[in-house]
Amino acid sequence: MTNPSTPERPAAPYAQLAVVGAGAWGTALAMVAAHNARVRLWAREAEVRGSVTTKRENTLFLPGVALPEAIVPVADLAEAASAEAVLLVAPAQHLRTVLNGIAAHLRAGTPVVLCAKGIETGTGLLLNEVLAEIVPQAVPAILSGPSFARDVARGLPTAVTIASHDAVAMRLARTMLSPSFRPYVSEDVVGVALGGAAKNVYAIACGMVEGAGLGESARAAILSRGFAELLRLGSALGARPETLMGLSGLGDLVLTATSLSSRNFALGHALGKGGTLAELSAPGRPLAEGAATAPALVARARRHGVELPIAEAVAGVLAGKFGI
Repeated sequence: MTNPSTPERPAAPYAQLAVVGAGAWGTALAMVAAHNARVRLWAREAEVRGSVTTKRENTLFLPGVALPEAIVPVADLAEAASAEAVLLVAPAQHLRTVLNGIAAHLRAGTPVVLCAKGIETGTGLLLNEVLAEIVPQAVPAILSGPSFARDVARGLPTAVTIASHDAVAMRLARTMLSPSFRPYVSEDVVGVALGGAAKNVYAIACGMVEGAGLGESARAAILSRGFAELLRLGSALGARPETLMGLSGLGDLVLTATSLSSRNFALGHALGKGGTLAELSAPGRPLAEGAATAPALVARARRHGVELPIAEAVAGVLAGKFGI
């Protein structure tokens, strides 16, 4: 991975960026980008657009955090799509719907940065594969790494990976560079997409171990053997091992699999204590992408002849086939 600030490889930031999705993560990324660019923040909710305009705050999803004037809320997808680059922050299982809505408005060659982490259920496609299917004229990119929205919004030190074609990745990383947010660049879009998706499944497994009171030794074993599964599948898909051993693989897994601030670890923790997926996924509950990703990850691995026993166990528990 390359640091975008190295003097021998200068990169000019994009002047106009759009963020599609104004939840906590989308808003936090908009705040980072606003250091270097004008940002159009597309929000479905009128309440969010109103609070950003009048209070300079996303009171619904990121309350108590002041937003810079460079962030302008918009309601029109076409207006968002006309920016120089677009960050898509829709949840993984809603990505296809959002892409279908924005596809006709995107100019050929526009970088589209996927900022969610998951595998599409039903198709088993990585998110970059969904993008290529629906918007082939876009330049694919993906942003992933060990990061919590609240930490980023508070300006706490965070490092992530941005993967795309080299020149595009460098410009995106320069646009997202701030005193507390450090992107590193890669051309391994597949590795970054897979690492971000799979780590949620193994975070659920680690949470189950913790919630069931099986001890820290067992959690360490699950984390390390889960990472070994990720490496096996990554090899089958053509991902680079160094990508999976970096920020967007092992780094993200360590964060997500050790903290109750992680929605996926928290879901696993509640399941380990005897909860059920139905009650833990009720309306108003936080979204844990790993719950939908687990069966899709297992299905994709089987297509490539790769065994993922830990991921299979997680998928089985989530489906109610057996308890913990």
